[in-house]
Amino acid sequence: MTEPDLNLLIALDVLLAEVSVAAAARRLGLSASAMSRTLSRLRSVTGDPLLVRAGRKMVLTPWAEAIRERSQNAVFEARAVLRPAVSELHPASLECTFTLRANDGFVDAFGPSLIAAAASAAPGVCLRFAPKPEKSVKPLREGRVDLEIGVAGEMGPEIRLQALFRDRFVGVVRHGHPLSLMPAVSISQYAGCGHVVASRSGRTGGPVDEALAQCGLQRQVQAVVPGFPAALAVARASDLVALVPASFMLSQPDGLLYMFELPVKTPVITVSQMWHPRSEADPAHSWLRQLLLTVCRQRVPG
Repeated sequence: MTEPDLNLLIALDVLLAEVSVAAAARRLGLSASAMSRTLSRLRSVTGDPLLVRAGRKMVLTPWAEAIRERSQNAVFEARAVLRPAVSELHPASLECTFTLRANDGFVDAFGPSLIAAAASAAPGVCLRFAPKPEKSVKPLREGRVDLEIGVAGEMGPEIRLQALFRDRFVGVVRHGHPLSLMPAVSISQYAGCGHVVASRSGRTGGPVDEALAQCGLQRQVQAVVPGFPAALAVARASDLVALVPASFMLSQPDGLLYMFELPVKTPVITVSQMWHPRSEADPAHSWLRQLLLTVCRQRVPG
């Protein structure tokens, strides 16, 4: 009996995840033509087309959809079998790369401390921060990310999570702004200013607007930007008021921006670290989770 080429399993897993020959080629570091030849071999081995054209894009066949999770699990199990057994973890001897998915504000506020702590304890470890354009459980499920950091949301029932710290929204203006000269900002003073809103989707409303509406007030939104760092930059250079999580101010230079408590109540934000169950018992992954927890709680006590 001819033994199967197990290298094809990795290619199959990536193709089923990306549903694109070009994207799979980029992920595996292959040329598009080489990836096309690999797909042809997979079709021959499995007896199924796997990916078929539907208009301008490719879609998975029913059989490919059915084996998608099995393929993913098989690759993870194979890698786990070939990984050296660890009876006792020694961080100083670790040599690996961990990928963490977080937004820019978290990286600015906590990245330097986390990187310094990891470099001190485990110089062979590389921390790679991946961008987070949207909330999605897919990178964790596919093993492309070791830790997802943020507000949990709908991440799937199997995903493990641990709260890192509690955050809250605050108002931010430039130093010298009229609101920065007041001992406490009233609701009417807050609503009477121009505002910059951070929203990936372009929405201008939120919990603050709902709270203002209950008091018969409405704020004037004069700018919408895609993220909180951009909102802070706008506040620094204008008279607009930014609304950001308090943790984002940890990385801001002293003397440029003034932070104040909002005159309305907004929900508390719980920032968590999330991981796939396959990493639960991995000693190196457990070490990383504990290191991140320690760094976050040192930066945001209580």
